[in-house]
Amino acid sequence: MQNFLKFNEVVEKIQMVKWHNGLDLKEFYANAKSKGFENNVSKKTLIDCFSNEEKWQVWIAYYEQEAIGSVAAHSFDIMGKNAYRILARTCVLSNKLPYKSLRTRQQILHHQNVVGRLYIPIMLNWVPKNSKVFITTNENAMGSQRMVHRIWAPIMEESGQLEKVDVIQYRGCQQVVWELKKEKYFTFL
Repeated sequence: MQNFLKFNEVVEKIQMVKWHNGLDLKEFYANAKSKGFENNVSKKTLIDCFSNEEKWQVWIAYYEQEAIGSVAAHSFDIMGKNAYRILARTCVLSNKLPYKSLRTRQQILHHQNVVGRLYIPIMLNWVPKNSKVFITTNENAMGSQRMVHRIWAPIMEESGQLEKVDVIQYRGCQQVVWELKKEKYFTFL
């Protein structure tokens, strides 16, 4: 119970800011690079990579006026009309947060993490209401992608929050495409 309360206190202090050219992200890029989050180390890798998408948005997470994370969503025409990919370029610099905890199965299932509690809801609010929403994972060693692929996504699938729908070649690597079951996701919040 103590960890749950501490987590809620921290989450309430995190601000999600839509990316714009006026943000100074030099320190964030350096911190992301030191953690091996290669997709978050520069404007080119975090922002410019979406320039060919019809619709896209990147958010920066701030804790106590310091950028501690990023996440993006974009149109995902490869999966059909009115389809969107969320949790692209996901990054949380957990060492910048005072909440220290292991990521247990229950914490994943009930969204006791920044991704589940903040990132997913802000993106679901951004995509058109009746759209299909997808997440991709892969076996890449970059950042924490392999753990997301091997641990987070299967736990979410077992609970019915995600459904594996395809394996595709996308953005330079083989990726598993998961559909987020929005109604089921909200029952776990």
